Amino acid sequence: MDMPNFKDLLQKLSVFKSNVSLLVSTVLAVVAVLILVLTPLLLGSKLKKQIDTESIAKDRIIKNMPAVARGQWEVEQEYQRFYESDANEIARLGRHSTERELLSYKIFPDPNGRSQFVFEEFGKGFRSRIDELIAGMNGTECPTDSELKSALESSRARVRPGMRRPSSSIGPLSRSPGRSPSRLVGSPYAGMRFSKVESTIVDELCRQKGTSGLVYTNPVDLSGYEFWKIYEYAGISEAVKNCWYWQLGYWVIEDVIDTIAACNSGSSSVFRSPVKRLSRVSFNLGVEGRRGRSARGRRFGRPMRRTNEDQPTYVLSAMGGLAQPCTGRFCDDDIDVIHFNVVVLVSAEAILPFMDELCSAKKHGFSGFFGQEQEQIFEHNQISILESSWSPVEPESMAHRYYRYGEDAVVELDLICEYIFNKVGYDAIKPELIKTSLQAEDQTGVR
Repeated sequence: MDMPNFKDLLQKLSVFKSNVSLLVSTVLAVVAVLILVLTPLLLGSKLKKQIDTESIAKDRIIKNMPAVARGQWEVEQEYQRFYESDANEIARLGRHSTERELLSYKIFPDPNGRSQFVFEEFGKGFRSRIDELIAGMNGTECPTDSELKSALESSRARVRPGMRRPSSSIGPLSRSPGRSPSRLVGSPYAGMRFSKVESTIVDELCRQKGTSGLVYTNPVDLSGYEFWKIYEYAGISEAVKNCWYWQLGYWVIEDVIDTIAACNSGSSSVFRSPVKRLSRVSFNLGVEGRRGRSARGRRFGRPMRRTNEDQPTYVLSAMGGLAQPCTGRFCDDDIDVIHFNVVVLVSAEAILPFMDELCSAKKHGFSGFFGQEQEQIFEHNQISILESSWSPVEPESMAHRYYRYGEDAVVELDLICEYIFNKVGYDAIKPELIKTSLQAEDQTGVR
């Protein structure tokens, strides 16, 4: 084979020396040919691997999937439509639960410079509505001082002249004829001694009170009742705050009393009622609560709640309420939360039914926040129980000496609960000064 003549080859290439543009064009053509030829070869193996691992593998998965019915997409669409409707219904119910009847339609969101009499009217309305609620659940009370005085003086007046007035030892008040009499500790009769006959009269009077209603209750045991009795106007800002928070408090008390009424429906007297006595509704446990509520039940000598220390307050943090919330709820962008304490005396079998009823849905009427719309009936279910405890009641003890509960075993049920308000339901009437003060408290952490 003849060797290439490099001299001739160099002579041929020397033509590029005199024509640079031809050289550049030739080089670009060679590079383009290399790219067109080599790129498929270089990418082919990678593309083939990607097709095998992704496209073909997914194709196998799709082919192995069960066949989808022709109208399956319509079923899914209907499900999504129902899911949306359900979410909207929950939002609607949440809003309506906080759209509640007001004690006054002249104060919220702004009293517009009205006189102090508007706030005094609010207080009178608070007390009168509490009285109506108690009457509605057929509430009764143990004998009052005047009733005891009248009964005892009447019995003594029947003693014939010249007869010796009987006396006896001092001990626990008898619950039935024939037992030892007692002093009326804490009442105007403290230190007095009573005969067997007089003790029988007192016992009979107590039994009559027990048969005259379905549940023992005294309005002074419901927070706010005594506060509004001796209310003193202290400026419009303070008055608006008082009215707003006690409006919340009234809604809580209303639900507690409605719960008792529902539990006792069908009963003929306290003796037959599952709920025997409403001892307390409070928004601040106070000293009595911190001592384990050992002083509860005292009928006479009970201090009047004349301050606003027991006013409802919003719970702004997990540590800001009456108990650590197991629900993890406190005020945020969507809800407001308050805590309250309720103590009732119930038959031992009624503990769980009462708790269930307390946390159940209740109906309410709503005529708009200015009372000028046609009334609508909504439902609310805003109570959750955070803590519960109970202890047996000793009917012969001094705390219960004027109460008659029947033959049932009775316990004192002590509950700490939370109450939820959906902001979208009542923010339109929440006073601006309340919103401002809450923002300041939330930022500083100081109440």
